[in-house]
Amino acid sequence: MIKRLVATSALLMGVVAAGCAPDTSNSPAAKVDAARLTAAAADGDNWMSYGRTYDEQRFSPLDQINLTNVSKLGLAWSHEFDTDRGHEATPIVVDGVIYTTTSWSKVSAFDGKTGKLLWAYDPKVPGETAHKACCDVVNRGVAVWGGKVFVGSLDGRLIAIDARNGKEIWSKVTVDQGKSYTITGAPRVVKGKVLIGNGGAEYGVRGYLSAYDVETGEMAWRFYTTPNPKGEADGAVSDKVLKEKANATWSDGAWKESGGGGTVWDAMAYDPELDLLYFGVGNGSPWNHKIRSGGKGDNLFVSSIVAVKPDTGEYVWHYQTTPGDSWDFTATQHLMLAELPIGGKPRKVIMQVPKNGFFYVLDRATGELLSANALFPMPKEADVPAGMPIPWAHSVDLKTGRPNENPSARFAKAPALVFPAPFGVHNWHPMAMNPKENLVYVPAMLVPAVSGDQIGPYRQVAGAWNTGVNMSLAALPDDEGQRRGLRAMLTGMLVAWDPVAGKPRWMAPRKFPWNSGILATAGGLVFQGTSEGFLEAFDAATGKQVWSYETQNGIIAPPVTYRLDGEQYVAVMVGYGGAIIAAPLAAPDRPISLKGRLMVFKLGGTATAARYEMPEKSALDLSATSVAGDPKAGLDIYMRHCQVCHGHSATGGLLPDLRYSPAIQDAATWKSIVWDGANASRGMVSFSSWLNQKEMEDIRAYVVQQAKVHYAQLGTVQKVDPTK
Repeated sequence: MIKRLVATSALLMGVVAAGCAPDTSNSPAAKVDAARLTAAAADGDNWMSYGRTYDEQRFSPLDQINLTNVSKLGLAWSHEFDTDRGHEATPIVVDGVIYTTTSWSKVSAFDGKTGKLLWAYDPKVPGETAHKACCDVVNRGVAVWGGKVFVGSLDGRLIAIDARNGKEIWSKVTVDQGKSYTITGAPRVVKGKVLIGNGGAEYGVRGYLSAYDVETGEMAWRFYTTPNPKGEADGAVSDKVLKEKANATWSDGAWKESGGGGTVWDAMAYDPELDLLYFGVGNGSPWNHKIRSGGKGDNLFVSSIVAVKPDTGEYVWHYQTTPGDSWDFTATQHLMLAELPIGGKPRKVIMQVPKNGFFYVLDRATGELLSANALFPMPKEADVPAGMPIPWAHSVDLKTGRPNENPSARFAKAPALVFPAPFGVHNWHPMAMNPKENLVYVPAMLVPAVSGDQIGPYRQVAGAWNTGVNMSLAALPDDEGQRRGLRAMLTGMLVAWDPVAGKPRWMAPRKFPWNSGILATAGGLVFQGTSEGFLEAFDAATGKQVWSYETQNGIIAPPVTYRLDGEQYVAVMVGYGGAIIAAPLAAPDRPISLKGRLMVFKLGGTATAARYEMPEKSALDLSATSVAGDPKAGLDIYMRHCQVCHGHSATGGLLPDLRYSPAIQDAATWKSIVWDGANASRGMVSFSSWLNQKEMEDIRAYVVQQAKVHYAQLGTVQKVDPTK
C-alpha cells in the first residue's frame, strides 16, 4: 500500500514512475536527438549543446553579422535575473527558445526574439550548500534532448525538466550529500545518456563521471578517476583500469582520507565517428603531492584527459598533463576536437590548454601526443631573472609525454614563486576555433603565486579546504602602493593560437585576468566579454578590435549566436564572480555584487538596459571597537578558511566585504554569525566545527586591522596604528 501511494505521488508531481513519463513530443526541444546533434555543424540557426557541436569548437557558420557591419550591432533585449553571483552559463538555443541557468542552479526559458520569459525552474538548493562550493554558487548551463532540459544542481542532483513548461520530470542524487560534493558544470547528452561529473576536491572527495538514462534517470555506468582508498573494487566500469594502470601510481599518504580528488567538474567532448567520449580530470586532494602521496607516483588519473566508450564507460586511453600535480593544475579545461594537417597529413586531434599553460595536441583515436607548446614563455630555471616567477616546467618531452620540470617549482626546500598560479594560464572559460583561419582563441591569464608547504602537520578536516599548502603565502602586503605594483604584474590575454605551427598568430591584451569564454563566427569575428564590463568583437585574422558595448557588469560566460526568422543574434550571460572572488584581480573596490542579466544583440538593435545602482560602502567607526584576538594568528586562519569567499587578505569579493561589515564592531554579533550560524540559510554556516572561539576572535582582529589599514589609505578616517 505504501509503495502504491509513493508511486501515485510521484506521478502527480510529474516524476517518471512505473514506466510512465510526460509526453514531451511537442516541446521546442523534442527534435533534439543523436542525429540532429551529430549534424549540428551545418545548423547555424541553433546552439543545441554546450560547445554548439560535439567537437566543442564554438564556431558558428553564421555571417550576417560580420566585419563590415558589426559596428551596427546593438542591444535587442535583455532580462535581469534575481541572482547577483557569478553567471557562467552557455545559453542553449533550440528552435527559437533560449534555455539558460543562473547561480544557484536556477533554469529559465526565453523567447529568443522578444525576450519573453516562458518559464523558470528553481531546484531550491539549500543555502548551506554554498559552503561546499570552492568557487561560488555558479552553474555553466543545461543540456537538451528529446523534449527534456537537464541541469546539475549545486547540491549534487541531476534533474530532468519538461522543456515545454519547466516542470520537473525526474531528479537523481548523484553524490554523497553528506560530503562536500557540488555540481557546477553543464551536463552533456550522448546516445541517450546524460553525463555529469562533480566538484569538491579541495574539501576532500573522490571524483567520478556518471552516465544516466535520459528517460528514467537510472544510472548506466560510473567511472572513478582515483583508486578506492580502502583498496576495494567499486563494482564500477573503472575497476579494471584502476587495477591495471592507476593503483600502482599512488603511494601512502593523505589521499586515503581525502579520496584523492580527481573530480570531473567541466570539460567533455564526443566523437561520433570514433564513438569516443573524452573528459578532463581535476586536481588531486590534497593539492600537495608530498602530503597526498608521499611525493611518490603520478597519481592517475588526476590532471588527465581520459577517453572512454560512451555506451559502457569502458576505458580506451588517457594522457596525463601534470603527473604528480602539486599546484592545482587541473585538466578540466575545455576539450576541443578538430582535423589538422600534422606532418603533412590530416590527423583527427583533441586539443586542450589546461591550467598548466601548455597547448596540447593529441591524436584523439590513440592519445598519442603530437605537440605541447607553452602558451607564454616558460624558460628553464637557470634563465629566470632573480625575483621573477619560476615556470613549473620549461617544456614537454614528446617521446615520453612527460613535462621537463624546473626543480625549485615543487617547493621541496623552500617556498617558490611559481608560474602559473592555481588559477592557471587558462581556467574553465571556453576557447573557440575558426577552422577557416585554423586558429584557436584562448582566454588566457598571466598570474603567478607563491607555493609552499603548510605550517605544521597535515590534518584532514571534513568540510574545510584541505590543500596541504600554506595559503598565507598568498596574503597581500598592507601597503596599497605595493598592491598596485602586484596588480600591474597580473593581466589577461586573448590569444589566437596556431595549433599546427605551435605558436600564437596574434594576442590582444586584456586589462585584467578572468575574462569571458570565446565565440567565433564565419563573419570573421571573435567575441569576448571582459571582467570590467564590456562585450567586444575582434577581427579573427588580425586581432584588431572592431566593436565594443558596455554591459556595466563584468562578463565571464561565453557568448553564443543563433538565427531566428532570418536574423542573427548574439547572446551572453552577464554577471561577474566565480573563483576570482578569492583574489583582488579586478579593479580595486569595483562593485561585483550586481544582478545578472541575459543580454541579446542584433544589427540595428536599439534597446537599452537600465544602469545599475552601484552599491556604496560606508566606512565603519572602529575607534571604540575592542578586539581581544591576535591579528597575526588571524591572518593564517583567515587565509585557510575565509579568503575563498571574502577575498585574499580581506580585500572583499562577491560576498560581503568584511572590512565594511558591522559585525566586526561587536564580538557578540561576530560570534552569532561565525560560531552560531545565524546566516546559515544564506550560505554562511557555523564554523564551530573548524574553529575554536579564540581562532574566531583572531580572525575578527585581523579583519579589523585590515579595515583600519584600508580606511587610512582611502583617507576616510584619521590614520591610526593598524596593530592596535
